[in-house]
Amino acid sequence: MALNLPLDPIQRSEEAEKLVMRGESRSYYKFRAAPYYGGIATADAIGCSFLCAYCWNYGRNENPARFGNFYSPEDVGDKLLEISRRRNYHLFRITGSEPILGEASFQHLLKVIEIVFQESPHAKFILETNGLMLGYRENLADQLKFRNILIRIAIKGVDPGSFEKIAGVRREFFTYPLLALKYLENRHIRAWPAVMEDLFSVAEISELRKTLRENEIIAELELECLEPYPFVLENMRKRGLSIGG
Repeated sequence: MALNLPLDPIQRSEEAEKLVMRGESRSYYKFRAAPYYGGIATADAIGCSFLCAYCWNYGRNENPARFGNFYSPEDVGDKLLEISRRRNYHLFRITGSEPILGEASFQHLLKVIEIVFQESPHAKFILETNGLMLGYRENLADQLKFRNILIRIAIKGVDPGSFEKIAGVRREFFTYPLLALKYLENRHIRAWPAVMEDLFSVAEISELRKTLRENEIIAELELECLEPYPFVLENMRKRGLSIGG
């Protein structure tokens, strides 16, 4: 895949989807019980429309064809449910990548969610996404009206410039995660924005909150904490990023 930054994330989504989807099956590299959110059954997938400097799955998303194995929605659902039964978890997620790259990956995701809720109707599924495709294709939100879905949109930057530097994609796409939040809120689907607090000053975070209000986004902003793996810090250095902005 071409990696001349900043990328066109729509083109990158299309390219990544061709590599990580095979029919209804998607490439995953791990299934695990994770401690986040108080304990969650987790599927680690491969393939992203962004190439974020601080991504803990950077290498796999940079070269998605080299990693993982393909699993059908039924395989993924069964593995997540087995983890939840073993650990008595009631939360589920797919992480490590962008779950919505295009139509094929979106339908795979929907089938996984349906399988989970068929067996665990009172569970919650946390959809972790960068919001690009949900903002680019408003109609996708209509298919996410599950009763117990929660959507966390990582908006990456506080403005178009920081977004481009962090996400590795062109700055004009900064607006799409914001549109995604608005589309979901209009449909009364619970969604909220998240940003990596460690990379910005208090004033910059305040300006981001102002931007969210100006876009009529009412959800509270979640502040993430950076996991400073050595390769993450090196990737950030190459992009001109540092902790504290």
